[in-house]
Amino acid sequence: MQIVFFALRNFNRARTRTWITVGAMAFACAIMIFYASLLEGWLAGMEKNAVGMDLGEFQIHGRGYRADPDLYKIITEEGGVLAQLDRQGFVAAPRLHASGLAAAGNASSGIELRGVDLVREGLVTALNQHVWQGQWLAENDQAGVVVGRKLARILGLAVGDEVVVVAQAADGSTANELFRVRGILKSVSEGVDRSGFLMTAATFRRLMIVPQGVQQIVVKRQVPSENLDQATSRLSRLLPNYEVRNWRQLQPVLARLFEMSDISLVIMLLITYAAVGILTLNALLMSVFERIPEFGVMKALGFSPWGLFAMIVVESMLQVTVAVVLAVAVGLPLSFYFSHHPIDFSGFVQSSSTIAGIAFDPKWYCVVTVNSVVLPILFLYLVAGLAILYPALKAAMLKPLAAIYHR
Repeated sequence: MQIVFFALRNFNRARTRTWITVGAMAFACAIMIFYASLLEGWLAGMEKNAVGMDLGEFQIHGRGYRADPDLYKIITEEGGVLAQLDRQGFVAAPRLHASGLAAAGNASSGIELRGVDLVREGLVTALNQHVWQGQWLAENDQAGVVVGRKLARILGLAVGDEVVVVAQAADGSTANELFRVRGILKSVSEGVDRSGFLMTAATFRRLMIVPQGVQQIVVKRQVPSENLDQATSRLSRLLPNYEVRNWRQLQPVLARLFEMSDISLVIMLLITYAAVGILTLNALLMSVFERIPEFGVMKALGFSPWGLFAMIVVESMLQVTVAVVLAVAVGLPLSFYFSHHPIDFSGFVQSSSTIAGIAFDPKWYCVVTVNSVVLPILFLYLVAGLAILYPALKAAMLKPLAAIYHR
């Protein structure tokens, strides 16, 4: 208690220097809380775009389909698989895939035909809410299709225009049909943007002569808190005859980017707090040198070296605690404000920009998590703790007589 009393007494001793140090620490910590929250929001947005728009949390394919996509490598009992997934707490949507050629006017391009289950697709992804122009698919419009944004630009298509599709059907015949553009998607991913050609499942089956089976089933967890790897293992055990992959396995570059983001946050914390540590070290050294005669008297009266060391540490930790309180009082409201009012970079990036093949959202929201608040605070305590070691040890090792007569 005596050490705490002395530390409290000395806290405001050099008022200007103390509050400059506290202010610098508080400012740095508040900025890092905001930065960490913004980074969490960016990552959440990237994951939402990758998983929620097109990829899905999991994908199920027939054996060998991913290595060599083939119209004939299908999941034959899709009804039974969907029923199993429903019973095990998953939400799933079947998809049909094939390759073809689309032509409009004098332009042509390779396309990825996709047959969509309009009832189930909306339960797994939000692609139906991502239409840029026109409307989403409808069961009563079998000639209507939705195309990717870049594909529409390549073919010179607008909503209402006609486009011809040529492909090889499952029975070996030529699939050839005229469609009308019902909608154009916003930027989703590089693959969908450049070659996405979406139609209803019924239209796909009629065009490609695929009466049964699907090439892909997209799956989503009903309980988002369930561990992704554990859910992947559970799905693999449930469907041993099929290939089951989660989104991290399907997009390893994006998964690696997410892993590197934690490292980038730590590096940013170290760089920012290095300046704070130097400032703290300088302020404490000045404080120690100013009070050398006082420390000499205290040691002569029986104050132990470790008592002096502890007093300096407590005094410094008190400054850090005040700085943390100020940082939280500033950083949290700032982060919460930008969690509802995004920072808009639309004027600086193209609307079709992608990162690791995933659409880049120019509007950045903050997402306040325990990690985004606690990590900057812990690092501040760590850096400040390292900075005070030398001044505190110097005070502890002073010789009483030499310190009293120090000038």
